[in-house]
Amino acid sequence: MLQQTQVKTVLERFYFPFLEAFPTMEDLAYASLDDVLKKWEGLGYYTRAKNLHTAARQCQGVLPKNASELLELPGIGRSTAHAISAFAYKEALPILDANVKRILYRYFAIEQRDEKQLWKAAYALFDTKHPFEYNQAMMDIGSMVCLAKKPLCAVCPFEQGCEGKSAPLKYPQAKIKQIKPIRNRIIVVYTRNGRFALSQRKERFLHGLWGFVQYEAFEKNEEVLLGHVTQHYSHFTLQADVYVYEGNYAHEGCEWFAPSEIMNLSLSGADHKVLKLIV
Repeated sequence: MLQQTQVKTVLERFYFPFLEAFPTMEDLAYASLDDVLKKWEGLGYYTRAKNLHTAARQCQGVLPKNASELLELPGIGRSTAHAISAFAYKEALPILDANVKRILYRYFAIEQRDEKQLWKAAYALFDTKHPFEYNQAMMDIGSMVCLAKKPLCAVCPFEQGCEGKSAPLKYPQAKIKQIKPIRNRIIVVYTRNGRFALSQRKERFLHGLWGFVQYEAFEKNEEVLLGHVTQHYSHFTLQADVYVYEGNYAHEGCEWFAPSEIMNLSLSGADHKVLKLIV
């Protein structure tokens, strides 16, 4: 959950409800993907939830106890594997979360964003005799002292040996801001007898979530304009006109749901906005 998401957001809205629904890895393994996605709803980056569910099933509800085996599970990269193994099983391995990366970039004055170089730096500074305390201290320093915009260099325990302390904001080089593209779509709400047609996403993006029928291009006939929705995602902005069509409609992969049933489905933010237009 903490990948690409702030701790505050996770703790306030998602972490504890998710654990209440799936208190063990075994519970998660035997749950349906629909149930997992519903508890993840609103957190975004839904591939994380799908990978978590797949990983629980792959390891049959029993998490491996070392980083090398953890790396074989879907959705777990080197940093996540190290973090789990270091904190849960006391394996002597460094971690690379965003805060730790920032410290390393500044301490070694690394300008270029280079993951391989950063891992070398992580091992160079790592305390093998006190791995647990070291990793926790690094995260704490990154979150409270080596701040992104206004680092408190004067009180930092790394101040004496830090090569980048004279210009900490220089390390690493700032990312080039990308203008998010706009995707224009047409969403059609097909309805008959008080029920609505939705399909479950098969593509990688929003995989497993349910949604109303969406088109890139659409020749309008008897559809009635309902409104417009805008949804901001990490790498693009969705702009969609929403139409409603009442009558017989056959579309491969669609199922028909009453409004009360739709409330129990896992939906994207855009589809939640469409739902508000019709109920």
